[in-house]
Amino acid sequence: MELKQILIDLVIILTYIGLGIGNFPGLRMNRATIALVGAATLITLQVLTLEEAWKAIDANTIVFLLSMMILNANLAYSGFFQLALNSLLHLTRSPFGLLCVLTFGSGLLSALFLNDTIALIFTPLVLQLTQRLNLNPIPYLLALAAATNCGSVATLSGNPQNILIASFAPISYLEFARALTPIAVISLGLQIGLLCLLYPEVRSTKPSPHSPLFRYRIYKPLLRKTLIITIGLLIAFALGLPLGESALTAAALLLITRRIKPQKVFLQIDWNLLIMFSGLFVLTYATQKLKLLAALTPPSNSPLKFLAVTAILSNLISNVPAVLVLHPLIEKTDISAWLLLAAGSTLAGNLTLFGSVANLIVAEAASSLGYPLGFKEHLRFGFPLTLLTLIVAYLAINFVK
Repeated sequence: MELKQILIDLVIILTYIGLGIGNFPGLRMNRATIALVGAATLITLQVLTLEEAWKAIDANTIVFLLSMMILNANLAYSGFFQLALNSLLHLTRSPFGLLCVLTFGSGLLSALFLNDTIALIFTPLVLQLTQRLNLNPIPYLLALAAATNCGSVATLSGNPQNILIASFAPISYLEFARALTPIAVISLGLQIGLLCLLYPEVRSTKPSPHSPLFRYRIYKPLLRKTLIITIGLLIAFALGLPLGESALTAAALLLITRRIKPQKVFLQIDWNLLIMFSGLFVLTYATQKLKLLAALTPPSNSPLKFLAVTAILSNLISNVPAVLVLHPLIEKTDISAWLLLAAGSTLAGNLTLFGSVANLIVAEAASSLGYPLGFKEHLRFGFPLTLLTLIVAYLAINFVK
């Protein structure tokens, strides 16, 4: 019996280490397969039954994520994101102006849609933009990665960890946005200031003689339909209608179409993320059942300590697993704690290059196109940004009513 317990503990520890690193050396495993294998092993070791594992998966979260991915796929195929970036670039053509437009533009879009989608679509566009203007792409890539994190903190639909919190906490879409939007805006301003300090060339307000605008194709009927449904979905969120059901209805309406093959939409679904979430729900249920979270309870007794634990854990095992591990420690009605969990797990993602999926998306896409963004380069920007934004979040949530 003792040997079995040691084996169970080892499986859980190795699974969380793998989730933090993102892979196991020598094995072709990503976070999705690590979470799934860990969950399956715990079922095999009879920590929980298959029925318990199935019930542990939060259907509302999975449905919400899947529905938002379908919405984002339709927006991408219609040309919406390229149109949005081009519209923003009409506002200015100076290095500093472009930094501001990119920061607040991608931050706003990340608040409305999943931040990983914005990072994925905007990275090649930002590289094209900086090439045309003969600008150093690194500060603009850092701006994009950080803005998708900082901007997404504003709403329940902005990132996967907020979607998780939406299923756990008794907080409406508008209440959440009212509390965290000011933090998001201040954080975006802070990142512009830090980038100006670290990269003096971005301070220039002299307009570029080159045209930074992109050629793109708009599918007007698809764009029109998708925007109407998207606006309807945002209204449903604002009215306090259930997030999962509202998003599923919007996704279903988008799938009734003659304009785009369903295979193309489903190719854009991040199945890895959905599988990882499912595995993590099972893993978290097992850790709760085994009462392995007791060690985290004392450091979580005060708001400051809880925020620190959230930030550290988010960088050790990633922000989504951190939310799943920490949410049982929060009283259902403690809205301030839920807001701290959302802000801490998201803003801590800026600390290192591996702190969030959005960071990795930007870094990997830039590297594949010949512009490597290294760990040290990111850390000298990410460390002060994370420290400052977490201070802002703590003060705003605990002392500003």
